[in-house]
Amino acid sequence: MSKVNLKKDEKDLLRGFESGEFKSTISKKRKDFLKSVAEQTFKKDKRINIRISGRDLESIQRRALEEGIPYQTLVSSILHKYVSGSLKNTVANNQIKKDQG
Repeated sequence: MSKVNLKKDEKDLLRGFESGEFKSTISKKRKDFLKSVAEQTFKKDKRINIRISGRDLESIQRRALEEGIPYQTLVSSILHKYVSGSLKNTVANNQIKKDQG
């Protein structure tokens, strides 16, 4: 197995998890939501391959780690939210409001 280079905060997190000192602070509501998202993403019947920049992939993987879910699950969730119309670009919306204001 190849050696993974972890940052100090990642090493601290891993050490705490492995020693049993790490305690999750995810609320029951958030945990139920994540469970629901994970269950929905298991219902897959199609496969896609995409090319993205290494920087974007690292950002996605970091965000997925923060959420406590696999990065493919996060990507699938983002795509689902986008096509269902529930993904909102708050940065763009705030800029529009500012320009109109």
